[in-house]
Amino acid sequence: MTTQNIQQALQHKIDNKTKPHGALGELEALALKVGCIQNSLSPQLRQPTILVFAADHGLADEKISPYPKDVTWQMAMNFVAGGAAISVFCRQNGIALKVIDAGVDYDFPTDSPIVPSKIARGSRNMRKEPAMTTDECEKALAAGRAFVRAEAEAGCNTIGFGEMGIGNTSPSSLLMHRFLGLPIETCTGAGAGMRGEQLSYKQQVLKEISEKYDPQTPLETLATFGGLEIAMMVGAYLEAREQGMVILADGFISTVSLLTACQFNPKVSENVVFCHQSDEQGHSLLLQHFAARPILQLGMRVGEGTGVAVALPVLQSAVKFLNEMASFEDAGVSNK
Repeated sequence: MTTQNIQQALQHKIDNKTKPHGALGELEALALKVGCIQNSLSPQLRQPTILVFAADHGLADEKISPYPKDVTWQMAMNFVAGGAAISVFCRQNGIALKVIDAGVDYDFPTDSPIVPSKIARGSRNMRKEPAMTTDECEKALAAGRAFVRAEAEAGCNTIGFGEMGIGNTSPSSLLMHRFLGLPIETCTGAGAGMRGEQLSYKQQVLKEISEKYDPQTPLETLATFGGLEIAMMVGAYLEAREQGMVILADGFISTVSLLTACQFNPKVSENVVFCHQSDEQGHSLLLQHFAARPILQLGMRVGEGTGVAVALPVLQSAVKFLNEMASFEDAGVSNK
């Protein structure tokens, strides 16, 4: 069916369920969205999966996060041990969770469930040199694509992305600033807890970095200001769109990665369901840019893909009512 035809057919199916017109509110919009992504009147969310990309950042040496760099590898281990927020919510909601080492400055045990894909031992300190070479950036993009392709080939059609990397709100703020043309101050928030003078310092460092470089292309911009886990997530978004998957966007860093992916292919956002509005400064402006109505607004700012995991049951309810709720005709109920 054409896009217009599938929209009309889905809307007719939604409107003829045994309920007042529009009475399921945002669930109706979600059902329409998923049906359009899959070009189906009976969409299915198969093998929902969250890929969490982890990497370190050279910029963390500039004290732009209150946490030491070691927290990156420690939290990655916590993810696979089942003790992190993302681990708990994935377990609760039957979501497959895979943690990928995109560039952590640590050697994980060879028997660890963490998937090895280390491009480098972290990005470089942007105060001194670009975060990545274009070669490293391209390798990270390709790796992200490969992980998603493997999930699609295994039967997954619903995928979300999370991240772990001490200092990674800083490259995200820089990318948002560059791609949307907004002031650094507007794009830069507390991250893991920088407030007051600490936040002012972080903003000043990022402003200095932004003025230091003038990349021209999306690839150059990502390599200059990004991170290895961010680049891998960008590749993952691009491949998920090509595979026709339902893509679940998390918070600030994940949405900046989506924004970056859209510089390579603007159609990526057509496959995206925005799961929540993060409490991180800048995320509401990103959602406005995409004209997005997120499923949840709970004041969360953990990252990790937690917004995706918590929102998935709502999306499942939207698909369930579309597929299983009776129509007026089926139930023999009089319509107005």
